Amino acid sequence: MLLIIGAVIVIASVLGGYVLHGGNLMVLWQPTEILIIGGAAVGSFIIANPMHTIKEVGKGVLSQLTGSPYNKSFYMDLLSLMYEIFDKSRKQGVMAIEEDIDNPQESQIFTRYPAIMKSKYLLAFMTDYLRIISSGNMATHELEGMMENEIDSRQHELEEPSHAVNKIADALPGLGIVAAVLGIVITMNFLSEGPEKIGLSVAAALVGTFLGIWMGYGFVGPTSIAMEHSARYELKAYECVKSAIVATVSGQAPQMAIEFGRKALPSDKRPGFQELNDHVRSK
Repeated sequence: MLLIIGAVIVIASVLGGYVLHGGNLMVLWQPTEILIIGGAAVGSFIIANPMHTIKEVGKGVLSQLTGSPYNKSFYMDLLSLMYEIFDKSRKQGVMAIEEDIDNPQESQIFTRYPAIMKSKYLLAFMTDYLRIISSGNMATHELEGMMENEIDSRQHELEEPSHAVNKIADALPGLGIVAAVLGIVITMNFLSEGPEKIGLSVAAALVGTFLGIWMGYGFVGPTSIAMEHSARYELKAYECVKSAIVATVSGQAPQMAIEFGRKALPSDKRPGFQELNDHVRSK
């Protein structure tokens, strides 16, 4: 929603100001300039990135339109899920949760949290370390170090799409200049056809520079920043899981363990203590 609102404001401000200043909108409609800039941007993007990054960029842009799933409700479900797992482990023994973590799709605990089940990477991250806890006596600092290494790796993966989009945003002004230069080359053919024809051709060429800069700084660049913010919110879910698991391995009670996880969340999406407590009880 914010992506759409921001795009509308950018378009209305630039084009509205142009019209109010006496500009003609039809002059800005140059399909060939759009073809040159847009086609070159897409082509260079494909050249520069592996297929999995291209797919992740598509998913990332789509998530900006639909909204990130990593909100307060998601975090509360995540903490509530860990509380149930920790509580069962504490009351029935560590071995009691093996069936849940080996087959979360059939677990009565996990299936109560469909939002978490949809986050495949996070689900695998959580179940892997719960499995390690149930199968061995790894020292707390070793477990924490292993989790931090995986989180660092995941951070690189999550930020890669936004970096790829940002590089295209940086290239768009240059591609706009390419389109403008080609327009000037064409203008050279009209030198004998009068100032009106030359003026229209030069205007069309300058539109290329305008479009490249506008697309890069008005749309593509901000989209890459928004994707980076979304990646950070997802990464906070991993840090939440890490903090809660390390706390429970250290001997903390389930309620205190999820408090460690809650404190790892960003303040703008972090549930309050009583809010989380009520949510856990409702589940």
